[in-house]
Parts: sequence; structure tokens; C-alpha cells
Amino acid sequence: MQNNPGTVVVLGTGGTIAGSSGDASDNVGYRAGQIGVRQLLDAVPALAALGPVEAEQVAQVDSKDMGFGVWRELALRCEAHLERPEVAGIVVTHGTDTLEETAWFLQRVLAPAKPVLLVSAMRPASALTPDGPQNLLDAFALARAAGARGVMAVAAGQVHGAREVRKRHPYRVDAFGSGDAGPLGCVEEGVFKRFRNNADEAVALGTALLPPSPADWPWVEIVSSHAGATGAAVRALQAAGVRGLVVACTGNGTLHHGLEAALNDARASGVAVLRATRTLDGRIVPTGAPALPSAGDLTPVKARVELLLSLLASA
Repeated sequence: MQNNPGTVVVLGTGGTIAGSSGDASDNVGYRAGQIGVRQLLDAVPALAALGPVEAEQVAQVDSKDMGFGVWRELALRCEAHLERPEVAGIVVTHGTDTLEETAWFLQRVLAPAKPVLLVSAMRPASALTPDGPQNLLDAFALARAAGARGVMAVAAGQVHGAREVRKRHPYRVDAFGSGDAGPLGCVEEGVFKRFRNNADEAVALGTALLPPSPADWPWVEIVSSHAGATGAAVRALQAAGVRGLVVACTGNGTLHHGLEAALNDARASGVAVLRATRTLDGRIVPTGAPALPSAGDLTPVKARVELLLSLLASA
């Protein structure tokens, strides 16, 4: 199969890749989301030689501050461009902190037949050796690669699927991993080398379920099981009107008995509950014993996205 020569649309949302610092040697004291997406692309002249490019600024945020309003707008803009026959794929510049959540959100809402690639950086654009430009080049190669589809993250030469990708390091440029599954592939000198196919082929939920106002999205929180855990936080959240709770469990989805009792009470009163494991790799293996619903191999933050979308779909 030949590569797709079509247009690549770049949607900017900010993040470290668009960050800047007054000191080129400072890789941690920068401000994220300072440089526009067009300026980012202009700084990598080789991109223009790869084929037609369009750029659009959807947001300009530090991804730790990512919110429902940006998510909805990003999904809508992706949807609009994916419907254009001349578009080969979409590149989304994004911060690393919540990238895995956005990736799973977009995959579940859009389940795109074309590639939607989240590109980030661990060093700001002002750094002595920024990693963003190479990540962009790799993403452009993947955007036009034959057979590429679905939401993926491109970082440090590796390609990660939306279901598996997780941030595993707070500083290194190879900050992302894919757990037990491993990456989907890598990009070597502008060529995508596939190791395996995307794991998730679920039907798109569609953007119609996304409320226009962030205030209308259901409230879903994450609580954690740990030594000395109690149900106090669960009861307080329930009293405050929480709609869903994800619990980051110990080991194979196990819970402190005090926390488990409170979660069962909350579920009985109508609060949706999902168990996820707080371990970074692996999945919750069913034991056959009665238990709260499991998120399987989803990390707690992705389980929260899953529960959030489930509540929206059932509204």
C-alpha cells in the first residue's frame, strides 16, 4: 500500500511542545502553551516539504488544566476535518500531563478510520535540544502512512495506541509507555515500522452526546485504596452530588474493607462505580467472586473517561 499524499491538519492545544522559557538550559521552569501552532510548524521547515499542511489553534493551555470545553471543541474539529476526503490525518499538539486521557476520549468518541496523532514534548520549544520538532516530523510520517488509523500518541520515536498509552516518567524525553502490550510501532527516518495493530476498534460514540456547557458534564472523581483507607471521602463526595466514582485499587482490584463498604453503599444509591488498578501495568483479572464493576486494563484516569462517557451516553 502506498502512503496517502493528502493534507495533514494540525490542531494546536498548547502544552510543553508550545512552551517557552527565558533560559534555554531550563527544561522545567518554562511556561507551557506560549507559542502558536503556526509558529511551531514554521520552526520545522522540513514539514512543508512532506505535503499539504493546514494549521488551526483550538486552544492554548497547559494540559494539566485541560477541561471539558476544550475536549468538546477538539472532538468537533477533528470530526469536521476527518470527514474531508482530502485529509490524510490529523496531528494534535498537546501537553504530556493529560495526553493519555485526551487520547482515550477522542478514540471512544470518534473511533477514527484515519490517524489522529497526539504529539507532545517533554522539553519546551525554547530548550537547547527540544524534542518537539522530531516528534512532529514523526507524526507527519505516520499521518500519511498506509493503513494508519485510530488515535495514537507519537513520542521519542515510538507510537502508542490510545488504549495503552500512559505517562510513566515526569522528566525523561521517553516519558510514555504502553504497559504490557508495548508500542504499536516506531518511526525510523520518516518510515513507520508497525509492531502490531491497534487494540481498540470500538464503534464511535459520536460527538452528539457531548454537552455544550462544561457545567452539564457529569461529575466523576477518582478515589484511591491504600493503607488506612476509610469511606469518608466517598461519603463526602456522594453527599456533594458526585455521579460516578473510579477507585484506584491495590493489586488485582482489591479494596480496603472500609472503602469497599462505602463504595457499595454509594453504588446502591445510584452512583456509578468502576474499579481500576493503581499498578501501572497489567489488568484486573476476574476472580469469579462478587465485586464492583471492573475497568479491565484501563488506568484510573482512562477509567474515569470511560465512566464519564458512559454516563453521558445513558443520559
